[in-house]
Amino acid sequence: MRINQFVAQATGLSRRKSDKIIKDGRVTVNGLLAYLGQQVEPKDIINYDSQTLKLAKNHVTLLLNKPIDYVCSRDGQGSKTIYELIPDSYRKLKSVGRLDKDSSGLIVLTDDGQLAQKLSHPSFNKQKIYEVKLNRELTTGEIDQLQNGQIRLDKKPSILKIKKIKNRLYLITISEGRNRQIRRTFDKLNILVTELNRIQFGSYKLKDLKGRNWIKLN
Repeated sequence: MRINQFVAQATGLSRRKSDKIIKDGRVTVNGLLAYLGQQVEPKDIINYDSQTLKLAKNHVTLLLNKPIDYVCSRDGQGSKTIYELIPDSYRKLKSVGRLDKDSSGLIVLTDDGQLAQKLSHPSFNKQKIYEVKLNRELTTGEIDQLQNGQIRLDKKPSILKIKKIKNRLYLITISEGRNRQIRRTFDKLNILVTELNRIQFGSYKLKDLKGRNWIKLN
């Protein structure tokens, strides 16, 4: 396992932040300064600011129904964070498949690095399903454009599968994880997303989990 992966799983930090603290000389392996790209083994003693890091033997995964106005980072920089909604003992869990501040719905938090990888890496094509309310009805032509990838983001097609629920409310399915993909795609058509609520992420479903509440899976 790479050192940054170990540190990320043991602390809940992102890979990028783990790389930074390694580069800053705050991590040691068997008493020696760690370096980027270093491989570590279970027998190695790894310290961060003199505190020994250990991987969880039994992984913990939570499902949370995120309300709007909350961000998914630990440091909200003035905003409320989802970590205020769960016990302090779970603060090391990493949120997978973030939702922006204006969106609500299903968030998965876990210390299982393999699960996080399978949910977030594009190669696994995990479907995400949202209930999306728009400021107006979609035309047949616009639905065709959206479903056939005729709308492009960052020079790549953005494909949305669309099913109408009722007036201005649609079920949207995507299998990518691009930043604010749904909102940005509709913006290309000058359509405003007024509500966005994720109800499924991979095999995990929101079901009857109410806003602000969470459940532990294992």
